[in-house]
Amino acid sequence: MIRFIIFFSILILIDFYAFQAFKTVVKNNYLTVIYILLSLSVLGYLAFSIYNYDSSKGPSSESLRAAGFFLLLFVPKLVLIIFMLGEDILRLISGGYQFIAQTFFEGNKTQFMPDRRKFVSQIALGLAAIPFTSLVYGMFKGKYNFKVITHTLFFDNLPDAFDGFSLTQISDIHSGSFDDPEKIEYAIDLINEQKTDLIVFTGDIVNTKAEEMDPWISTFKRIRTPEFGKYSVLGNHDYGEYVTWPSEEDKLHNFNRIKGIHKKIDFKLMLNESAFIEKDGERLALIGVENWGHNFKKAGDLQKASSNVSEKDFKILLSHDPSHWEHEVKSHNDQYHLTLSGHTHGFQFGIEIPGIFKWSPVQYVYKQWAGIYEEMGQYINVNRGFGFHAFPGRVGIWPEITVIKLKKKPNTV
Repeated sequence: MIRFIIFFSILILIDFYAFQAFKTVVKNNYLTVIYILLSLSVLGYLAFSIYNYDSSKGPSSESLRAAGFFLLLFVPKLVLIIFMLGEDILRLISGGYQFIAQTFFEGNKTQFMPDRRKFVSQIALGLAAIPFTSLVYGMFKGKYNFKVITHTLFFDNLPDAFDGFSLTQISDIHSGSFDDPEKIEYAIDLINEQKTDLIVFTGDIVNTKAEEMDPWISTFKRIRTPEFGKYSVLGNHDYGEYVTWPSEEDKLHNFNRIKGIHKKIDFKLMLNESAFIEKDGERLALIGVENWGHNFKKAGDLQKASSNVSEKDFKILLSHDPSHWEHEVKSHNDQYHLTLSGHTHGFQFGIEIPGIFKWSPVQYVYKQWAGIYEEMGQYINVNRGFGFHAFPGRVGIWPEITVIKLKKKPNTV
């Protein structure tokens, strides 16, 4: 309860401080009343949602909506505060200088702190409108702004038969967050339009509970099975570890149901195991591990999953969390030529100008967080995610369907 009180006390102080910029610019009493009522309504809604949050059920559409409105209201206010704090520091310095000069040298005193400058508040409000409109777009449009991102990767030791082989990767479905069946149907059509040789899914099919996927089974079953099949692995959310369960039996039952979902939508779930994709007398190894995260569940067993794979095999690894690649895979004695991951969602917030600039707060946590990375002749693709979680939207980092084409590196000799 104390943490709850401290949290909301901080929010109220932020709100009050940001209000100073608003009232400097807006002199209309009606707009002032609307501002205050809107702020109090969002704070009340957030308090109600936190107080009534059921840890046995996990995130719901209600809690996601509350998180969205909270960010919508307070992220722009943080922008305001940055400008206001800067101005207040200058006001304090200026006021202090004038106070000393007038008190000790001129013998008269004036107002210590100069008034706020209207144009500074106007600039701050204008800049605060940028994250506000971005968050609005992200919540209502951006979360379903699906993008097909294509990569062509070249390898020295790709078997000749697989020169030109293509695969589609999706990740982080988070079906419990969906609220627009038409948009999901559209995304499934996009996947089918790619007509690749293989389809893989790299974990987090739900937020927490298997029942979240029940309304979407028939939708995801529409993903056509290509010539070389559909394979999948588990993500950290698939273990049901972010809610309180009545018993371990209930938790295990949910986990078994989640594993069963993959079969219902015609994906082969790989649980620390491998399979061989064979073509024209040659093969590549597809290896799937359970979740292995540097800061999350470590159920993945790379040695066990690769036990039937030889050192000479060309290897594609499915591993949900990219920190696995950073901390174990890329330095392994056996070369894993291509790793396919997800997990980060690109934070669902950032700025991307393809081929020029890419930034998101998540890059300060994950070294590999979105797109293709290469080290020592090994590649990892971090899919930005199909769905969304925590924040019910996406800003600048759009939901992704990845298409990767494998090519034999030309002989330059």
